[in-house]
Amino acid sequence: MENRLIDRYGRVHDYLRISVTDRCNLRCVYCMPEEGMQFEPGHRIMSYEEIVEVVATLAPLGVKRLRLTGGEPLVRKELDRLVAMLSAIPGIEDIALSTNGIYLAAFAERLKKAGITRVNVSLDSLDSDRYAAVTRGGDVRKVLAGLQESRRVGFDPIKLNVVLMKGTNDDEVERFLRMTQEESIHVRFIEYMPIGFESPSWKTGYLPLEHVLDTCRRKGWSFAPCRDVYGNGPANSYRLNGAVGTFGLIHPVSEHFCGSCNRLRLTADGNIKSCLYWSDEYNVRKHAGDPAAIEALFRRALAAKPETHEMAAALDGASRSRTPTARRMSQIGG
Repeated sequence: MENRLIDRYGRVHDYLRISVTDRCNLRCVYCMPEEGMQFEPGHRIMSYEEIVEVVATLAPLGVKRLRLTGGEPLVRKELDRLVAMLSAIPGIEDIALSTNGIYLAAFAERLKKAGITRVNVSLDSLDSDRYAAVTRGGDVRKVLAGLQESRRVGFDPIKLNVVLMKGTNDDEVERFLRMTQEESIHVRFIEYMPIGFESPSWKTGYLPLEHVLDTCRRKGWSFAPCRDVYGNGPANSYRLNGAVGTFGLIHPVSEHFCGSCNRLRLTADGNIKSCLYWSDEYNVRKHAGDPAAIEALFRRALAAKPETHEMAAALDGASRSRTPTARRMSQIGG
């Protein structure tokens, strides 16, 4: 395809992450400050029709995989209507959902019928009290019910996203790994990232993911690399000997995967982000109704995309070549 979205480093972009809202029903410690966020007023959030126009413009350019994120996407009304509209766009092959799972049991079936192919569920602790502390009020039982319903309606694969934090949930690695032994669950351990803040709590909470492999070795569990289950993610995937599911390591800080980055992001308020970490943004809403201008803006964003982020420098307080984003994860969509 001659007109694919390729940046100056030769990276082909075929994957768009779409944040449908900056609102969330939780207040996770790595995603929002304790006092919460000042959310965007409704008129500043992209309509479903605006989102569909962007995707319809990008699909002929090779974008074929989508992920709906937030905030929490299931707080947006009639999300299944958007999914059905996106599913009807020629060239779109895969629409995934990232969710905290609190409302998943109620919506899984209608989302599956509308065209969601698979789900990633954020689950940082299996302990009810600890989960409530990390999420500032969440009920882990609702998430587990959402996982059960996701299995029933046939989502495959089902992935769990676990942000690993020193002194918070690093002692639960074994418990998550045991889940993969018994169930067709794919656990993805993710390094704690300094998105929108570089506080002392982040630096003390950051833990390299070698801790997961060390846990396997300490337990005497053999494991081997495996081909990743279907998806767009950058995980290094493994399977414990005899396990039904898999586990993966996503380490954006210690071992960045920028060289193979294939993703673009669209924030809920209509900004293109070619890199999660940097502050560069390009607002696409003013070009509504003009597909040529929308395409030109995406190409401009790609032309300015840097070769790499520099998250690791944040650990040492070192200078960086650009300005890191001041937006929190919930405002970007991850």
